Order: sequence, then C-alpha cells, then structure tokens
Amino acid sequence: MNKLTLSLQFAKFPESALHRAALPRHKVMCWLRAALQSDAELTVRIVDAAEGQALNRDYRKKDYATNVLTFDYTQEPVVTADLVLCAPVVAKEAEEQGKTLEEHYAHLLVHGALHAQGWDHDEDEDAQVMELRESDIMARLGFDNPY
Repeated sequence: MNKLTLSLQFAKFPESALHRAALPRHKVMCWLRAALQSDAELTVRIVDAAEGQALNRDYRKKDYATNVLTFDYTQEPVVTADLVLCAPVVAKEAEEQGKTLEEHYAHLLVHGALHAQGWDHDEDEDAQVMELRESDIMARLGFDNPY
C-alpha cells in the first residue's frame, strides 16, 4: 500500500458540519489511496462558493465556482498536490445526479487524485480513458459507476 500523508481542511461556512460528516478522515484516506499509484502528500480543502470561485478565477481564469480544483506540484518520486472541493457545488451536483454527498465526494476525490498524477480529460480519447479508470476505482470502492 502506498504511503499517504493527508491534510484535511474545512473552511468555515454555514453548512460545514454537513460536509465534515460526509468526509470522515479514514474514508477520505481510503478513497484517495484507491486512486494513487505511488506515495503522495495531499491537502484536501473543502471550501465555500466564494473561495472556490476566487481560486478558479485566479488560477484558471474562469469566474465561477467549480466542483474540484487540482493543484499538482510533483508526480515523482512523490505525488504532491492540493485538492480543493467547493462544498455548495458538490452538494448541488449530488442532488441533481441522485447521489449521496459521500458518493459524490468519493468520486471527486478519485478524479482529483488522478489529475494529480497526470491524468487528463481535455481530449475525447483521454476523457474516455480517465472515466473508465474512475469507474473501475469507484467499483472497487463499492460505488456505482459515476457516469
């Protein structure tokens, strides 16, 4: 099993307790480990819409809050990255997709961990390969296909 050093952070916002309950540390560790192919040092930060929008605007030049942002720093010999998940966006998407909050967070953490290792979905072929990988990992974790 790969070594994972995790910093799990929650910004202060009105619904933070709900999101904290959906993300127990031991489950976050399990979901991330399932997606990692090497040792990693990750920070996972759960933020409100304002922080999510500011980060997306400042770093991707897109002025809206998105579900997950991956800031990958190194891939070898250790994966180092920050994964920022926007709680209101995740909650809205989970409801729209008929998923539990936990299930959607698990998928987005797997998705972000794959990005941190160099996986991408900008091209159709890359998207298909990445989605298949995510689906396989989610199945091993006991979740339905996220797509």
